[in-house]
Amino acid sequence: MPGLGRARSGSRIGEASLVARVLIIRQGRVPGDPRVRRELDALVAAGHEVDVICRRPSGAPRLEREPRLTIHRIWALERTGTRLGYVLNYAAFMVMATALATWLHLRRRYDMVQVHSLPDSLVFAALVPKLTGARVMLDLQETMPEFFASRFGVGMDHPGVRVIGRIEQRAIRFADHVLTCTNEMRAVFLKRGAPAGKITVILNSANEDDFDPVRFPPRPREAGRFDLICHGTIEERYGLDTVVRAVAQLRDEIPELRFVVVGDGMYRAPLQDLAHSLGVADRVLFSDGFVTLDEMVTRLADADVGVVAMKRDVFRDLTHCNKMFDFITMRRPQIVSRTASVEAYFDEDCFEMFIASDVDDLARAIRRLHASPERCERLVEHALTVAEPYRWQTQRRVYLSAVSQLLQGPALPGRRRKAIRRREAPEDAR
Repeated sequence: MPGLGRARSGSRIGEASLVARVLIIRQGRVPGDPRVRRELDALVAAGHEVDVICRRPSGAPRLEREPRLTIHRIWALERTGTRLGYVLNYAAFMVMATALATWLHLRRRYDMVQVHSLPDSLVFAALVPKLTGARVMLDLQETMPEFFASRFGVGMDHPGVRVIGRIEQRAIRFADHVLTCTNEMRAVFLKRGAPAGKITVILNSANEDDFDPVRFPPRPREAGRFDLICHGTIEERYGLDTVVRAVAQLRDEIPELRFVVVGDGMYRAPLQDLAHSLGVADRVLFSDGFVTLDEMVTRLADADVGVVAMKRDVFRDLTHCNKMFDFITMRRPQIVSRTASVEAYFDEDCFEMFIASDVDDLARAIRRLHASPERCERLVEHALTVAEPYRWQTQRRVYLSAVSQLLQGPALPGRRRKAIRRREAPEDAR
């Protein structure tokens, strides 16, 4: 698959001091999740040999090889959206991933296994590698108790949520080191008992080799045209219904207003039905499912304003949405719903913020940016300045440093340390 795990020209290679064999386990699709892809690319570009175990979607090859990268895709149950469906889905993948990780490790002898949530309990698939000398990195992309509570509309005191919280802490104790996405998430893990020195924050950000405003120059504002855009998986929690309702509210006031939805997901049909029922089906435009990365970035560059309309809850107050960083990198002004984590990292002059799920306040934000191209330009420039330390080129160094420190840690058995040192970095990684 073009672009997967590639060491691109201009990449900063050789930032990790040791070249190792690494296994990544992720229940989702690879490529797919932008965070997984960024870290995977960083490992390959640094010269590491990387294997991946992930879910096999329909039509995807079971095995895929590239230089320094092999992807093993395994069958998984389809999600049903029910609590039982989630448990069965996680359990089935856990069993198969554990078996495959064990078999691969006995053949390959990995130096590090990196596991991505959801679920955090997937880290236990690395049991045999850990017992035989591999270090274990756990990337907690979500806080499972808050995710569960938000997903199924229960309180944090729900018995199931409390059980998930205990599993989370055991997963953190099992791992040798933990990554997560925001300081807010880290604080929650620490409050529940995790050791402070064990968790490193790696912010979500955009891969600037893909989201490149030089290759995909932003379209200047045109008279008689005003396009909002949102991209990625279409889920109810992303608040796209709020955007459709705001478009309906403004259809007479701003005749040129359109909302472009690029992607696919379970909430696509209900969203289309909502647009029809509100009489704005001609204003809400959908791509034909998921599109190629280049086509998606082209559409972002062609829009006037990006929208991140995340619904606010106990989970979303802790996280950042990748879309937000994509828009910043592509020099697109954006309208963003207020959450605690967004307001902790960005101020009022980075985005036009609105109260989550508030149609009237979102309509106000759209109206303001439509009326003021100058404010749009100021938002773009200020967001770029504030987000400078959040860029992947900086976060990548933090990530590779954490990998290097883990590989060189004193708990690593001597025979494994020597094995790493014998494998010198290839010429292009020096």
